Amino acid sequence: MRVGVLTGGGDCPGLNAVMRAVVRKGVGRYGYDFTGFRDGWRGLLEGETVRLDVAAVRGMLPRGGTLLGSSRTNPFSQDDGVRRIRENLAKYEVDALIAIGGEDTLGVAARLTDEYGVRCVGVPKTIDNDLSATDYTFGFNTAVTVATEAIDRLHTTAESHMRVLVVEVMGRHAGWIALHSGLAGGANCILIPEQRFDVDEVCSWVTSRFRASYAPIVVVAEGAMPKGGEMVLKDGSTDSFGHVRLSGVGEWLAKEIESRTGKEARTTVLGHVQRGGTPTAYDRWLATRFGLHAIDAVRDEDWGSMVALRGTDIVRVPLSQATEKLKTVAPELYEEAGVFFG
Repeated sequence: MRVGVLTGGGDCPGLNAVMRAVVRKGVGRYGYDFTGFRDGWRGLLEGETVRLDVAAVRGMLPRGGTLLGSSRTNPFSQDDGVRRIRENLAKYEVDALIAIGGEDTLGVAARLTDEYGVRCVGVPKTIDNDLSATDYTFGFNTAVTVATEAIDRLHTTAESHMRVLVVEVMGRHAGWIALHSGLAGGANCILIPEQRFDVDEVCSWVTSRFRASYAPIVVVAEGAMPKGGEMVLKDGSTDSFGHVRLSGVGEWLAKEIESRTGKEARTTVLGHVQRGGTPTAYDRWLATRFGLHAIDAVRDEDWGSMVALRGTDIVRVPLSQATEKLKTVAPELYEEAGVFFG
């Protein structure tokens, strides 16, 4: 059997660890051959391939990014996308496909399996941790660790100058990174997309913190919105999946805080720093286990399934179930964090 592998969407620490596990077990245990497609679905559309063998994945466990490259390409946005995918799978004699990605990449895999009979298995990847049907996605722990380290460092400079520091982290529709890093880093206010915030209330928390002789840290997810307002957009443009590009809620909020409280406020946007660098030990462990179980799903011909973490077990769930809705922060979890606001 020849198995195709692709990584789609934003890059993520742990992608290489998944591929390493898939190839090592697939070659050593089952005798499979592997073909990598470059830059996600674009590589499959264009027929751009990379040979994947044991030598290709050697030493990849600690490396961030993806040796295959990635893109936000949606084959269903092109009239002949499905035809080209089928033709290239046949051309390169690929019998099955392992798609490693988030809601968009795996949503494509689910449709290809359910509607067109393409034999796909999915692996959940996103630093946002917003895929339903799995407790955690790899990459999330690394992103939270990076954000927490940044918040730790910002505390000292904020207190040195007694100014407000607003930290903008990733999170378009789900505030998992903001919630976890904000709690771990001792933020005085955490703002997430699931709960619209009141700017006056944020300012009261900031003022309260200054009265206690501490400089406040405000953590805000990029998709957080004020009451009566909308998302802050970069330029109004969208990607091939229809997602608008976000940028600037942290800067906007800092200006509002400064004008309303009279306290100096500065913004740090972590952006793609959260995606980069070597994966944490936890993400290497989780990504490796996902890879080992994904190739088992291929062996079992369990097409249309996704590997998922439930407690400490790796299970399989339907791709359609995993991508039908986003996993967002529950109100009761956000309420827990509220004890530390102000």
